[in-house]
Amino acid sequence: MCGIIGIASNKSVTSNIIQSLKKLEYRGYDSAGIATITKGEIDENKCTGRVDNLEKILFKNPSSGVLGIGHVRWATHGVPNQVNAHPHSSEEVSVVHNGIIENSSELKKDLEKKGYRFKSQTDTEVITFLLTDFLKNFDLINTINKTLEKLHGSFALGIIFKKYNNIVVGARRGSPLAVGYGHEENYLGSDSYALKSMTNKITYLDDGDICVLTNNKVEFYNSTNIKINKEVLTLSDDKHIAEKGDYKDFMSKEIYEQNITAKTCIKEYIDQLRGDINLYNFPIKPQEIEKIILIGCGTAYHACLTSKYWFEELTTIPIEIDVASEFRYRKLQFNKKNLYVFVSQSGETADTFAALDLCKKNNVITCSIINVVESSIARTSDFVLPIHAGPEIGVASTKAFIGQMLVLYILSLKISEARKEISKLDYIKKITELKTLPDLIKKTLECEDKIQVIAKDFLEAKGTIFLGRGSSFPIALEGALKLKELSYLHAEGYPAGEMKHGPLALIEEGLPVVVLAPKDKYFEKTISNMQEVIARGGKVFLITNESKNIISENIRFTLEISKTDDYLTPFLMTIPLQLLAYHVASLKNLDIDKPRNLAKSVTVE
Repeated sequence: MCGIIGIASNKSVTSNIIQSLKKLEYRGYDSAGIATITKGEIDENKCTGRVDNLEKILFKNPSSGVLGIGHVRWATHGVPNQVNAHPHSSEEVSVVHNGIIENSSELKKDLEKKGYRFKSQTDTEVITFLLTDFLKNFDLINTINKTLEKLHGSFALGIIFKKYNNIVVGARRGSPLAVGYGHEENYLGSDSYALKSMTNKITYLDDGDICVLTNNKVEFYNSTNIKINKEVLTLSDDKHIAEKGDYKDFMSKEIYEQNITAKTCIKEYIDQLRGDINLYNFPIKPQEIEKIILIGCGTAYHACLTSKYWFEELTTIPIEIDVASEFRYRKLQFNKKNLYVFVSQSGETADTFAALDLCKKNNVITCSIINVVESSIARTSDFVLPIHAGPEIGVASTKAFIGQMLVLYILSLKISEARKEISKLDYIKKITELKTLPDLIKKTLECEDKIQVIAKDFLEAKGTIFLGRGSSFPIALEGALKLKELSYLHAEGYPAGEMKHGPLALIEEGLPVVVLAPKDKYFEKTISNMQEVIARGGKVFLITNESKNIISENIRFTLEISKTDDYLTPFLMTIPLQLLAYHVASLKNLDIDKPRNLAKSVTVE
């Protein structure tokens, strides 16, 4: 996942570009580079390896330019070497680029006929020469738009020009790009993480937008050359993040941020123009994956379990799930055609990191799904998929769980599409349905008043059981975990069909039992299992999206959630269970944000 930085200032920008590139290192990269306008000329420096290597080059050959662009590259077109590293420059233009230009071969042939000679194997150099060619006859904005019209694919660009030596230009189609505002300097970056050390004032470009930065002004244009205004957002600083605001505790705040988590995550991964999922520089061709191994601890493990159902239904890839603390002690057969996926909120979970480290030592392909992009797991993995949940303070994970599941679902969809195991029509339909998820989550959160009443039934219980089938089973496990974490009440999650194989002995008069029964292929069987519980005196709390066809006078409580795609139902099932655990703990006057014996980031084995 390449990273872009650009700065327009009235003082030397080299140091700030280097520091920002270091913040983009979490993305994974094989080379780095920088270009500035120095003494009226484009001054380009780049190298293979780490940003530290680039810093050493610039220490020996300082650049005094007051505007520039920088880049960390993960090789796609062309092997990792100095020539293929970004920026790519002509005498007139220098470009850094995230994404892929799908028609670069055709464009290259046309440009070669015009006399342009390519040095690199990259698709990016095509952009450089298109801009150079159009500059001969057009002004700046028309040059950029005519270039963008020629390009097929998704990308984000950072550009500087010899002729326009006081501006940095950014353009977005698909790949994220942000603008930051400072004192007598302005910034361009792949994400806010790269810019946060310099500013907390950010604007995000939408698809098709162009931005033009000078040291004291930022202008935005749409694809029709019309100047537009953009909203300036203020990023939260650490102090603000640690405040609960109007909420009683962090957990309730984070539960109610879950629709925002989903909205942000979807915005980052879904290309709105193309109706496609952005997943570039993936470390293995999806068609070549022989097996996927999903690894996590606690809540992250449950996210992995849930996604197993998605991967198995959407692809023909065999799926294995491992508890991270068990993984490295097994006699494992590593395979370079397998994909090993590590899921962690903090990115510092010791057991998960140890499993990742073992995989790295065996030279297999690794991917991490994490919330903290600067973390050890992110830095060590071959590929990083952030969940974009924002800081999560409460020990019992809520919005990070939703984010983990969401990224895993998006990953399963994209792999299925790449392997041609889902029809184009179904793929587009599922992406369309996915965009409705934030509003569905927000609507589901309205059940809190009902949950407060239901929670009273759990106060005197000596334990409880959560039952579900299919993808509802991992959600039952997660619901039981939340209740254990917060209320210290013994709770177990089981596949509903396993009741007769032992757990039925635990059912007695008045025992609260949570049954997850969405209208899916397991529905009738789950309802039958529920009747077994009722017949033995259990008090059933039923969560379903189909209550009309359920006939039972002995259900204690029924909560109906919205009907949606079966693949999205686990997200909605999760919300009432989080609220249940929260309110049981609240009624017991327990420390919700800091449950006993537990820590947010488990950094010991």
